[in-house]
Amino acid sequence: MPMISSHRRRWLGFGLVALAALVAGTRDVVAQEVMDARSASYLRDRYLADMDTVHAKIMALANAFPADKYSWRPAQGVRSVSEVLMHVTSEWLYYGPQSVGAKPPADFGLPRQTLPKLEKDFTQKAQVLEQLAKGWAYYVAQMKAVDAAKLTGRYAPWNSTLAEAAFG
Repeated sequence: MPMISSHRRRWLGFGLVALAALVAGTRDVVAQEVMDARSASYLRDRYLADMDTVHAKIMALANAFPADKYSWRPAQGVRSVSEVLMHVTSEWLYYGPQSVGAKPPADFGLPRQTLPKLEKDFTQKAQVLEQLAKGWAYYVAQMKAVDAAKLTGRYAPWNSTLAEAAFG
């Protein structure tokens, strides 16, 4: 049976303690069933600020890829560049708004049909950039439009709290 060096054992111990602290801290946040409207508004605004950073990075990446590489895929059966970016767009049009009890766009259609269709229909760089912008604008509008007082308990569709949705 191989021996674990004291250095590795110490790092393993630190890792286990950090993991236990993370689990305990997350459990306390998730266990908080009720959040007041002011706290919910603050959490939503901080979440949007973080997402704005993610949006800027995704747009920088989308713009950096040459148009002729949007069909490139790292391996067979893996999403192409355009499919990955359109998958992100679908998050902004459907899953993001759903996470706070909002609706997808009126013309979105059935998710089982629309989500895969987005990845297949928009493959050119200009199309993808346009859809990313459209999806982001819709997402932000839906997030900001939600009354913070409605984000204080559990809500549909996943019976989750705002904290669970944000940390998820």
